[in-house]
Amino acid sequence: MRMFDTDQADGIRRMAPPRPVRVLAVSSGKGGVGKTNVAVNLGVSLSELGRQVVLLDADLGLANVDVLLGLQPQFNLSHVLSGERTLDEILIEGPSGLKIVPASSGIQRMSELTTAEQAAVIRAFGEMNQNIDVLLVDTAAGISGGVVNFARACQDIVLVVCDEPTSLTDAYAFIKLLHRDYGVHRFQILPNMVQDYQQGRALFSRLCRVTDRYLDVTLDLLGVVPDDEHVKKAVQRQTPVVIAYPHSKAAQAFRSLAQKLDAQPISGQSSGRLEFFVERMIQYNRAAAL
Repeated sequence: MRMFDTDQADGIRRMAPPRPVRVLAVSSGKGGVGKTNVAVNLGVSLSELGRQVVLLDADLGLANVDVLLGLQPQFNLSHVLSGERTLDEILIEGPSGLKIVPASSGIQRMSELTTAEQAAVIRAFGEMNQNIDVLLVDTAAGISGGVVNFARACQDIVLVVCDEPTSLTDAYAFIKLLHRDYGVHRFQILPNMVQDYQQGRALFSRLCRVTDRYLDVTLDLLGVVPDDEHVKKAVQRQTPVVIAYPHSKAAQAFRSLAQKLDAQPISGQSSGRLEFFVERMIQYNRAAAL
């Protein structure tokens, strides 16, 4: 009887329409702007809203999501690539039910994947047996081929910037490359570590002035995250600031960002399917190989 019930349930799941999944890249033109910290705290905040969230550490050479959370994964993406483990088997659970796909820190091989190997990693997502509402993709910084392929396969891109000339310059280069070469025309901008909303808004306006002049893109101000000493203390404790210091200004900002993202409609271009992300990654990597 139990076997019949299980088979019947599996059949119902196969008949059910695909569950909409929001696939969101968290990227930056340069390192040192707090991108991974943003991804982690957004992931936890979305989980606290009752969403099933998976955070993919897509910095395949210098992974640090697990370090920020004080986790020690036994397996990582390199084991998926070698065929030793499935994606479900390497998932680790973080705070508030957030699930993490760990990458491999310090393994040079993982930062030099061929296009076919990158596609194999992403194809593994099609075999996941997880109910997912949100897939957050924490890309590496910069505009390498791997970063670009991850970012443009996502429905939306959150581009993290800070009040440094190189941050804005590199953010513009990131936007220009994805728009000019790959047709991406919409970016959500997130000023991080700013004094207040006014400073964040000013950063956003400076970036808009340049893109409005030279590019046909749409930039949206997602929100701002203030410079908060509690963030540094939370990093030292290897705990997300939304948990370590839930009443801090930064924690409140991350919760507001999560609520705003959660309220946004899922991009119609992808039909909300996780498989669409997989298919796009395979398509882009094949094109790059050719």
